[in-house]
Amino acid sequence: VVTPLGDIMRTGGRTVKNVTGYDLTRLLTGSEGTLGIITEIVVRLLPKPKEARTALVAFHKLEDAAVTITSIIVNGVIPTTLEIMDHITIDCVERQLHLGLPQDVEAILLIEVDGGKSQVEEDIKTIEGICRAKNCRDIQIASTPGERDKLWKARRAVSSAVVQLAPTKISEDATVPRSKIPEMIKRLREIAAKYNLHIPVFGHAGDGNLHPNIITDKNNQEEMARVEKAIEEIFRAALELRGTLSGEHGIGVMKKPYLHWELGEVGLNYLKAIKQAVDPHNILNPGKVF
Repeated sequence: VVTPLGDIMRTGGRTVKNVTGYDLTRLLTGSEGTLGIITEIVVRLLPKPKEARTALVAFHKLEDAAVTITSIIVNGVIPTTLEIMDHITIDCVERQLHLGLPQDVEAILLIEVDGGKSQVEEDIKTIEGICRAKNCRDIQIASTPGERDKLWKARRAVSSAVVQLAPTKISEDATVPRSKIPEMIKRLREIAAKYNLHIPVFGHAGDGNLHPNIITDKNNQEEMARVEKAIEEIFRAALELRGTLSGEHGIGVMKKPYLHWELGEVGLNYLKAIKQAVDPHNILNPGKVF
C-alpha cells in the first residue's frame, strides 16, 4: 500500500494466524480508497471441490422461500451458494433468455453445495427434504455440468434483465441476519407497495445479503422523490432487524447521510479520526464516505 504521505507499507502475512498489531489488511480493503492506494495483492488459492450439486427450487409463495432459507441453515447445511429471485426478477430473466423458468411462482431458490461426494449427496438430500416440507412446488437438481451452468445462467443475467422495467437501476445491498430474511422480504414488499415502485428482490440469501433493486427513471422527478423515501425505509428496516446498511457494496456517496444511523456519533467520529490521522490533507478519494 502507498500511504497518503507517500510511504510504502506491507500488511498481512502468509501464516494461518497473524494478530500482530491492528488488522490493517481489513482496514484498508474496507476503506474504499480513502486510507491508501493498494498496489499489490497476494491471494491464497483453494483447491476446487471434488463434487458440486445445484438445485433450482420453485415456490408458489415468496414467504415460503424465505422461511426455507432459514430452515436450511438451522438444520446445519451451509450451502456454497444460496440465491433467491422473486417473480419480477424471474419474469425479466425469462423474457430476455427464454430458459424455461417457471413464471407461475413467486420465487425460486438456487442452491449449490460442494465438497466430498458423500457429504454433497447427504446435503442435497437434506435440502430436498426441507424444501418439500416448506411447500415448494417442485425441485430440479442438475445432473450434468451443462444443466448446472444453465441454472446459474439465469442468476448471472439478473442485473441486465431487470432494466427492461425502466432505464434506471438503483442497486442496494442492505443485509440482515439470516434469521431475519423472512421479515426483511416482507418489509421490502410493503415498501414497494407503499411507494408504488418496482423493487425486484434477489441476492445472496444464504448470508442475508439481499439486493433490493429499485427500477425507476431518473428523469421522473416525482417518482425519484418516492424512490428516496423508499431507500430510507429500506435502510431503517435493515437496521431495525439488526442488520447493516451494506453487506458488500460499501458506503460511497449515496449512503453517507445514513452512516450515523448504524455507527452513532461516537463511531462516526472514530472513523473520521482515523481518516484525519492517516490522510491529514484529505487527498485520497475526497468526498467519499465522510
